[in-house]
Amino acid sequence: MRASIHKITKAGTKGAPPLADDALVMTGVEFLLSMVESRWAGRNGDGKMDPGDRTRQELEKIEQQITRLQELAGQDENTRREIQQLHDRVEALRQEMSSHLDAWEKTELARHPQRPYALDYIERLFTDWSEIHGDRAFGDDPALICGMARYHGEEVMVVGHQKARDTKQKVYRNFGMPNPEGYRKALRAMKIAEKFGRAIFTFVDTPGAYPGLGAEERGQAEAIARNLREMVRLRVPIVTTITGEGGSGGALAIAVADRVLMMENSIYAVISPEGCASIMWRDPTKKELAAQAMRITAADLKELGCIDAIVPEPEGGAHLDHESAASLLDSALQNHLSELKQSTIQDLVASRYNKFRNMALFLRVDA
Repeated sequence: MRASIHKITKAGTKGAPPLADDALVMTGVEFLLSMVESRWAGRNGDGKMDPGDRTRQELEKIEQQITRLQELAGQDENTRREIQQLHDRVEALRQEMSSHLDAWEKTELARHPQRPYALDYIERLFTDWSEIHGDRAFGDDPALICGMARYHGEEVMVVGHQKARDTKQKVYRNFGMPNPEGYRKALRAMKIAEKFGRAIFTFVDTPGAYPGLGAEERGQAEAIARNLREMVRLRVPIVTTITGEGGSGGALAIAVADRVLMMENSIYAVISPEGCASIMWRDPTKKELAAQAMRITAADLKELGCIDAIVPEPEGGAHLDHESAASLLDSALQNHLSELKQSTIQDLVASRYNKFRNMALFLRVDA
């Protein structure tokens, strides 16, 4: 095997210009061997890095190597084969990471800036989207979007938190943290859905309701409390999906539903791990310990009975493949909506009330 290893030297590949000293690139096979050797050294005490960190570091280095090889001109069959070997290794590492993620690592995935947001799912799952603006009392809130749409030909109402990826949009969307007018807008939209007998889909992805002075002055707590009360009474099916972060009352204000689903790498909690660590240990660096103790992952919450189902994600996470993530969610939404439509409205409302009442009693006793 060693005999087949070679380097792309200053002469470059055939037909390509010479490479500078700082642009020397190892082939795929040699690069993988170097990764194996570094991992072996780490396991034998030469390195003190956590296994998860080693995997992420190896993944990052391999992706950089793939980029370098792909940028080379005049690639021959061996180079293309080596690139494919590196791609295969990347997939294996992503599977390894997905199967061994702890609570904090899932928190980081839930917050990933490339993770699909509400509008990304709306674009892929719904048609005839028509957004509703304003709460008819104060103004509009871009952090919480509402609108009418069609889902597989059926008229529905969609409500969801909306984050952003660039600085300008983050400020515009208030980092996905709604003000009271956002929750009042959401309730207005859900009341319209009830009036016309439309099912409601909500998508939760927020660090929490905005805690600013203006929000408190305009009745943040009252707006959230009113949503909790009114959503229990809505006489239409409601399906909620936690797509990223589900933060405290800011999430629950649009998550009182007949079915609560969680994406595989999402989180749902009354407080952030950093906030919990700051309160319990007066040390926000203990966020990993807090995340584990709080049981905020989808698997934990399913076991506790706080959610109804877990929606699988593409290998490596939803941020790597928005289309596949939407497709997997689509199947889950169809199944749960179909089940809900078989129940009478009276049964839905009674079941929803008992579900959240029992959950509150259980959590109060457990605490």
